[in-house]
Amino acid sequence: MGQATLRLERLGLMQIYLDYSATTPPRPEVMATVQSAMAEQWGNPSSLHQWGNRAATVLEQARSQVAGLIGAPDDAILFTAGGTEADNLALLGVAQRYRQPQHLIISSVEHSAIEKPAQQLEQLGWQVTRLPVDRQGRLHPDDLRQALRDNTVLVSIIYGQSEVGTLQPIERLGQVVRDHGALFHTDAVQVAGRLPINVQTLPVDLLSLSSHKIYGPQGVGALYVRPGVALLPLILGGNQEQALRAGTQALPNIAGFGVAAGLAAQELSQEAVRLVELRDRLFDQLDRLGPTHVDRG
Repeated sequence: MGQATLRLERLGLMQIYLDYSATTPPRPEVMATVQSAMAEQWGNPSSLHQWGNRAATVLEQARSQVAGLIGAPDDAILFTAGGTEADNLALLGVAQRYRQPQHLIISSVEHSAIEKPAQQLEQLGWQVTRLPVDRQGRLHPDDLRQALRDNTVLVSIIYGQSEVGTLQPIERLGQVVRDHGALFHTDAVQVAGRLPINVQTLPVDLLSLSSHKIYGPQGVGALYVRPGVALLPLILGGNQEQALRAGTQALPNIAGFGVAAGLAAQELSQEAVRLVELRDRLFDQLDRLGPTHVDRG
């Protein structure tokens, strides 16, 4: 406990945590599930004996829960060590399929988990276009359409920006990319569990998720891969996660992720309303301080 916290407690003051875009506190149901998995389902999901079978059952239940949050088939979900790895697997997993450098499009407001892999691809000879956004932080579909080239193989646009909260018109952008014939990835880490996502109707081929943004454990995420989309793995070894992410799965974290995703899906409609109310209350309070310009869209 830090000295600042001690001083606040002595003064009878309470600290208020407001950094939920960075991480959320795990829910009690999640912590109970993690503890249970560590105590009772500690087997290796790849083992053929009963301990392995019990662990595999927990793993696949969590996969189904995460898939349910975004309307995906269970086998389209690959577990990773977090949203960053999911983003890296999306970009580099596609890029490794090509012997010659191709063209990649991202936005100018991507998370570093997209920007840094894009920089690495540039060093390997790839052409990378970074599309600007308007004063509201949004990317215009026409700008994306004009940037597409014959050798554009992948477009990655963040769904919800973590610093300012801007939502991109992902459905329109994805349709532009699909009409062109390229693959479309979106980093939905900040949106999943807050707004409805249905990959059956949303024109995305790859979509990144993170557990600790929806009240789950840190250290686990997922990548949705549309059936039929081919990737090459970044981590080589065993055949876990359809041979696209080798290594024994972090079962307790994944089990907690599943519970968090299931709860988020159940409470999604109420949560969306609650967040809008909080946003509007904040804007109303800011208005009292003086003239402000806010976008409530």
